[in-house]
Amino acid sequence: MKRCKVCGVTKALDDFYKATGAQDGHRSECKACNLARKKLWYSENREAVIAKVKEWQATNRDRHNAYQREYRRTRGPAMREGHLRRTFGLSQANYDDLLPKQGGGCRICGRKPGKVALHVDHDHETGEIRGLLCVSCNNALGQFHDDPRLLARAIEYVDDSLLPRVDELEIGGVIKDRSRALAGVSW
Repeated sequence: MKRCKVCGVTKALDDFYKATGAQDGHRSECKACNLARKKLWYSENREAVIAKVKEWQATNRDRHNAYQREYRRTRGPAMREGHLRRTFGLSQANYDDLLPKQGGGCRICGRKPGKVALHVDHDHETGEIRGLLCVSCNNALGQFHDDPRLLARAIEYVDDSLLPRVDELEIGGVIKDRSRALAGVSW
């Protein structure tokens, strides 16, 4: 047992960092007080610390990039697993099981995953997983706010049945004339 010189609370030796030069082999302040002091110091010096790190990264670009590549190489799978668990409650094994069930590719367009894994698509209201999508299909659904009515209107638009064509509108001639003028064409 040891008494912390900062908070004055008597705690077990495990609550103190080791220090070889100290009489009992442990620091005089407990771990909690030490961490609180460090946190306070960082909050007071945050901008300077960040600037110093950025400066080091800029002057040691090759070393920093090599470190980042190695970190992603060794920690990549664990980082992916953590992301899937935190965000969707899935393990990598669950993800790997889902992929062949939908044909091995994007559930909408069928594109196979390449360098970038397929995204886990989910209902934003219920959180229910709908499938795995390529970046393009996932972004498209997001742009349409997962609204089936907007998607149906987009389909009609692409099928050319929703609105009259531009050349059928009164303004169509004006648009054509302006586009010809911009292009420098007289057809």
